[in-house]
Amino acid sequence: MEILELFLQSSTSIVLLGVVLLLVYFVSSASFSYQGRGREPPGPRPLPVLGNLLQLDLKRPYQTLLELSKKYGSVFTVYLGSRKVVVLSGYKTMKEALVNYADVFGEKDPPVIAQEFSRGHGVIWSNGDSWKEMRRFALANLRDFGMGKKACEDKIIEECNFLIDALKNFRGKKLYLYTLPLLNIKKSSVLVFVSLVKGEPFDMTKSVGYAVSNIICSIVYGSRFEYSDPQFTSMLIHMNKRLQLMGSRSIQIYNLFPWIGKWVENRRKIQKIIDALRIQNLELFQCLKETLNPQMCRGFVDSFMIQQQHLEESGNPNNHFHSENLMITVLNLFAAGTESTTTTLRWGLLFMAKYPKIQDQVREELRRVIGSRQVQVEDRKNLPFTDAVIHETQRMANVLPSGSHKTSQDITFQGYFIKKGTSINLLFGSVLFDETEWEKPHSFYPAHFLDKDGKFVKRDAFMPFSAGRRMCLGESLARMELFIFFTSLLQHFRFTPPPGISEEELDLTPYIGFTHSPSPHKLCAVSLM
Repeated sequence: MEILELFLQSSTSIVLLGVVLLLVYFVSSASFSYQGRGREPPGPRPLPVLGNLLQLDLKRPYQTLLELSKKYGSVFTVYLGSRKVVVLSGYKTMKEALVNYADVFGEKDPPVIAQEFSRGHGVIWSNGDSWKEMRRFALANLRDFGMGKKACEDKIIEECNFLIDALKNFRGKKLYLYTLPLLNIKKSSVLVFVSLVKGEPFDMTKSVGYAVSNIICSIVYGSRFEYSDPQFTSMLIHMNKRLQLMGSRSIQIYNLFPWIGKWVENRRKIQKIIDALRIQNLELFQCLKETLNPQMCRGFVDSFMIQQQHLEESGNPNNHFHSENLMITVLNLFAAGTESTTTTLRWGLLFMAKYPKIQDQVREELRRVIGSRQVQVEDRKNLPFTDAVIHETQRMANVLPSGSHKTSQDITFQGYFIKKGTSINLLFGSVLFDETEWEKPHSFYPAHFLDKDGKFVKRDAFMPFSAGRRMCLGESLARMELFIFFTSLLQHFRFTPPPGISEEELDLTPYIGFTHSPSPHKLCAVSLM
């Protein structure tokens, strides 16, 4: 009933509700059961106007869709308002769609709020020639500036040392480690005491976020930021707040019924945040432009500006290298390069505190193989248990549980006809928890990635970065970051629950926003070095 509660806040709600009730009167005479309509995917009976919205838990829509897949199968139809959506779930179905029919299922279907922001530009929500050109250029430049190479590994190790030093320097100080805009909690909950020597509780959200974000910043802007830089911290706060708001119920409903936009306060908040991010980036772009040297390219922005100048000088008016594509692509890279890895690392530390025996096994392997020296990417092959724990963290974290695509042409898929332009909801989480693919899908079980001899094994159903043509372009960077940050932190600190809280009491319920992140929590970190 959450959608009705929202409607009742508007001045037109009574009229709308009356129309809905009149339409519902006729529902029994209409054939809305899609199980018997030829080749179209089956699904639950929708209501006029509202569709199946009253059947969804708007706090956790992914979970409702997962339950519906158990009843209707791995390909089924729901109506979100008047919009028809075909939902795909399970490893075999998702692989077939994203890999075997990559061209058909490879287009993005941006929600209204994302379309207002991107307007067809960037690398996340765009399609067609613009997307192809920006993805190709972004991927080439990410590689040129070190992604997947030793140069990038050195940047991550350097940043990891900054993070460890920052944490050690927190000893005995009062710190605001939460911020109200970031976590949307009462200010009285913000102030915590931090002492790594005594192992007093603290939250690492901001600290880890700074470190991870600095990696993509060094690639995009050509330099890292100090953790105290107000422009940098402001950008991260804005980004996190925007992602949180995009997952709110009011924005979900706005995406389905855009005409209620003027009554949705969160939409106005998102617009203000985007305006602030644009201003901050314009200032950075201007500084980079004033010191631009084509013979010494510092990062992605430099490379884009040089290409832009080259095309303008060659008299090519029809190209995708314009200022708006630069802005949206940079904001895409900044958000994507920060949020998922930061959230996964937070989950990893929470899992270690929750399962101390597994944490001890990781630390013992690190002690035996690495000792006190700095972990290198090449050590991964000699750390099978640690690698398995990181992979299991990604699986259980399920950071991005679903994705919104659309079909580029008519297709008959698994015996069902799906029309061109149909919205497709991809349940990525259904792959990571597929009961036919994982021995213990709902348990933190690193043995999922180990053979009987304790050697690391890859699993086909491990798809946290999606698959096919829309696969995450920063996968190799994220894998490198997760490995180095996680192992280095486990070398230096032991993570435990706060005093008075047992491992069993640590809450693994995700905080639902645009992504699945850990609920606000504090852990104790005891320095080991």
